Amino acid sequence: MSSAGGEQPRSAEGGPVRSAERGPARSAGEQPRSAERGSAADRALMADPFSFNMGSAEVGGGYGVGLAFAELGDRRDDVVMVAPDMGVTPVGGIFVARHPERFFDVGIAETNAMSVAAGLAAEGFIPYVVCMASFAVLKCAEQIRTDLAFTQLPVRVLAAWSGLAMGYFGTSHHAVEDIAVARAITNLTLVAPCDEASAASLLESTVDHPGPIVFRLGDGQERPVHEAGVVIERGRFVEVRPGGDATVIATGREVGESLKAARMLAEEGVDVGVLDAAYLKPLDEMAILEAARRTRRILTVEEHNVAGGLGSAVAEVLGRNSVPVRLSQHGLPDEPILSGFPGELYEHYGLDAGGIVGRLRDLIGT
Repeated sequence: MSSAGGEQPRSAEGGPVRSAERGPARSAGEQPRSAERGSAADRALMADPFSFNMGSAEVGGGYGVGLAFAELGDRRDDVVMVAPDMGVTPVGGIFVARHPERFFDVGIAETNAMSVAAGLAAEGFIPYVVCMASFAVLKCAEQIRTDLAFTQLPVRVLAAWSGLAMGYFGTSHHAVEDIAVARAITNLTLVAPCDEASAASLLESTVDHPGPIVFRLGDGQERPVHEAGVVIERGRFVEVRPGGDATVIATGREVGESLKAARMLAEEGVDVGVLDAAYLKPLDEMAILEAARRTRRILTVEEHNVAGGLGSAVAEVLGRNSVPVRLSQHGLPDEPILSGFPGELYEHYGLDAGGIVGRLRDLIGT
């Protein structure tokens, strides 16, 4: 384990705003109403991110990852990009503008994109497939398993807008089972950056890894957690905050929310540590066992179904090693997930800082 330092709209019933209730997208020249990029107001007023409306809030989200990817391409002539009609997104648009000769658009055909990338990798390239997380692992599981993992080809899948980031598009665009599926594929590495700094670090440190990697990316509007240049070792968690009363093991955007929750409880004298599970496979079993023995209380937090995700992985480690510990798993329930603006859904399912504070109080008994 390494170390590192406006109210949203509600429906008439008071619950999450459903897809049919959201207002029209802004015009191309209209700027987001909130001056703070990534604020709750921006999330609520988000235009359709796949209209590529240059005035939409989404274009700001993901820029940091896109820039890091483009700079990787600047340094490496063997890096190429494959995309199923996703060439001008914030994640891949800068790369395409700088290196159009190394961009392969396969149209709206995610499974074909994986197989094309496998062919390019077999010819000595390092392909990065930019696609929506809701389709990356679930739709392409067979291609990832057979074309990439079985053959151990160096293909990287940049699966963007994971979890509930596309919540207003409904069930088809929720990416909340992908960790479970990816964990079960032999020879596949799975990483989940929690912010732009960790995403840039993981892009750089994994470029020469000999096998396939899935990057579980958010919407680029996560709370900043790490300093630029943070070092993340393969298969290791990052200690974001030490603590003695309980340990939160979180992944993706939930790391930032968990850190905020820990700081809120610190004002009450409750000492909560936070670990960033940047690597979901391979898993940092040593960090899990160390945290369990030190604090005896662990809360896992993930923007994913509670079945088969980070919480399940941590429980497997603790059970296999017969470690007595109070474990609570916090994520999405194993039931149909509502549609709505992402910010509304995070609040509804308790995946914001306030919801995590409540789960920690239950765990610690305060």
